[in-house]
Amino acid sequence: MSTETAIPVEIEALKKTGLRIRWVDKHEAVYPYPALRESCQCASCVDEWSGVKKISRSQIPEDIHTTSIEAKGRYAISIHWSDGHDTGIYPFDYLRKICPCAACTKN
Repeated sequence: MSTETAIPVEIEALKKTGLRIRWVDKHEAVYPYPALRESCQCASCVDEWSGVKKISRSQIPEDIHTTSIEAKGRYAISIHWSDGHDTGIYPFDYLRKICPCAACTKN
C-alpha cells in the first residue's frame, strides 16, 4: 500500500454495519463501526505522551453509528458518532493502513 492508493473515490456510511470506502485502485473495504470508533487516534482516545489507548471495545456501544461525516481537506474525514464523540480525525492513509478486509489483514 502506498500513499497513491490511499485516495478514496467513494465514501458511504452504511446504515447499521459500517463505513464503506472504495479507493482509487478499486480496492473496497467496509470498516465496522465499533472497530472504527475504537481506532480513533484523538487525544481523548489515546494518551498523547504514552500512546496508550484510553478507550476499550467494551466501552463502545455495539449499535454505535455515524451521525455525520465531514471532509477535512483532501487528507482525512472527521466522524461524529452516536455516542457523542466527535474529536477524531481519520486520515486516509491511516484508514487504508487499518483496512479490515481479508487481503489486507493477512499481511
